[in-house]
Amino acid sequence: MAQQEIKLPPSPLVQADVKARVGTPDLLTSSAERELQMIPGDNRPGAMLGPIKVVHAFWLAGMSCDGCSVAVTGATAPSVEDLLIGRLPGVPRLVLHHPVVSVEAGDAFTRNFRLAAEGKLNAPYVVIYEGSIADERLAAATGGYWSGMGFDENDQPIPTSKWLQDLSAGAAAVIAIGTCATWGGIPAAYGNPTGSMSVMDFLGADYRSALGLPVVNIPGCSPVGDNFSETVAAVLLFLNGLGPLPEFDELGRPAWLFNETVHQRCVRAGYYEEGIFADEYGEKECLVEIGCWGPVVQCNITSRGAINHLGGCMNTGGICIGCTMPGFPDRFAPFYKRPPGTIISSSGARMIGSFVRPLRRITMQFQNRETRWDKDEHVPSGWGHVAAPSKVEKAIHYFYEKWQYLNAARPGRTEKEEMYPGGYEVPGVRSGESVPADQERELRRKG
Repeated sequence: MAQQEIKLPPSPLVQADVKARVGTPDLLTSSAERELQMIPGDNRPGAMLGPIKVVHAFWLAGMSCDGCSVAVTGATAPSVEDLLIGRLPGVPRLVLHHPVVSVEAGDAFTRNFRLAAEGKLNAPYVVIYEGSIADERLAAATGGYWSGMGFDENDQPIPTSKWLQDLSAGAAAVIAIGTCATWGGIPAAYGNPTGSMSVMDFLGADYRSALGLPVVNIPGCSPVGDNFSETVAAVLLFLNGLGPLPEFDELGRPAWLFNETVHQRCVRAGYYEEGIFADEYGEKECLVEIGCWGPVVQCNITSRGAINHLGGCMNTGGICIGCTMPGFPDRFAPFYKRPPGTIISSSGARMIGSFVRPLRRITMQFQNRETRWDKDEHVPSGWGHVAAPSKVEKAIHYFYEKWQYLNAARPGRTEKEEMYPGGYEVPGVRSGESVPADQERELRRKG
C-alpha cells in the first residue's frame, strides 16, 4: 500500500504575515487597486530579474469577432499563463485587464482603465487593441455608437477608441493584434458603412509611445497566438532593460516572424518547384493554381502552425487568402480563384519542372541501389522486382558522377600502398573491395 503524503498546514506566523501584507483579496474589486496595495520594490511578486516587477496590459476591442482573444489563449511559447504569473526570468509579471476574461466587472473593471489614464498605476502599462476602429461620428449622428466600454458622467457609452486615445500617450507600447486592428481588415473593406480603420491609421504616423515606439502590429485573421505572446515577452524584456529592442519592419511587424512568405516555408513548396499543381481541393500538391496566394503573403503559419506548432491553413489542405496582409480582403478577392500572377510563375515552374523532375527520378533510382547490387547485377528484394537501369540512364549517371566527383576524392582507396613513419601502413587497392565495381574497371583500364 502506497504511503500517503502528509502536507503540513502553514504555521500561524506565516499565515499572519501573508494576511498582514496582502490581506484577503476581493477578486471582484479593481485588480489595479489591489496591485497598488502590494509592497513595491524587490518584495513585490513579479519578475525574477530586473527592476520592473509588474506591467499592466489593457485590452480593448473594437470592430472584432474576438477571434484574436481566442487565438492568444492557445499560445504556448510562451503561454498566457507564463506571462500572468511571471514565470519567465526577466519578463515582468503581466496584469491583464480584459473585458472577457477579467473577474471584476462594471465600475470595478473600468476603474482599472481610469487609474491608467490618470497616471495612478505606479507601474508601466501597455495597450492591446483588437478589432478595427470605426468612425464613431457616424454612429453619434443618429444617437448610437459602434464599440463601447463603460459609461461617462452623463451615462453615455464610452467608445473604445476614446479609451485608446486617452491611454496611448502614457503607454509603454500600443500593440495592435489581428488584421482588423493592424490594417482595418474586413470591417474596413470596400463599401463598409462604419468608416473603419486600423490603429495605426487612427493614431497617425507621428504617434510614439512613452518608450518612443510607433504602433506594433501583429496581423492575422486570426493571428498565431505564439506570435503575439512572443512579441509581448520580447517588448517586456526590453522594457526591463534585459533585452534589445525587437526588430520590426517598415510596417511595424515583428521582422523575425514576418520576413518570409507562406510559400517559402510551405510543406507543399517542393511540388511547385517541380511544376506539379493540385487540380482540386484535398490533393497533396501545390495549391497555387486553385487560389493560393502563399508566394506573395508574409506569414509564418506554415512553419509555426496555428496552435502548439500544429495545424495551419496550408498544412491542413487550405489555401492562403492573404489574411495577414494590409490589402486583405479587397486585394485578394475573389477568394478561391487562381491569382493572375500564376499564369507566368506556374507556367515557368511547369516548364523547368518537366526537365528537372525526370533527372531527379533517375538520380533517386541510382541512390536507391547498393553498390553491391551493381556488382552482382541483382537486387535481392522479396517485395518486388527492381528493374535494372537502362543504358541511357547509366550514361546519364556516368556523367553525373563525373561532375559529382570533380576536384574531389572518390570513395574507396584509389592509390597504391603507402608507408608512413612509425610503421603505419595504408593498404593499397584491393580488387572488389576498395572501390565500387565501375570504378575498379576504370582503374584497370588506366593500368
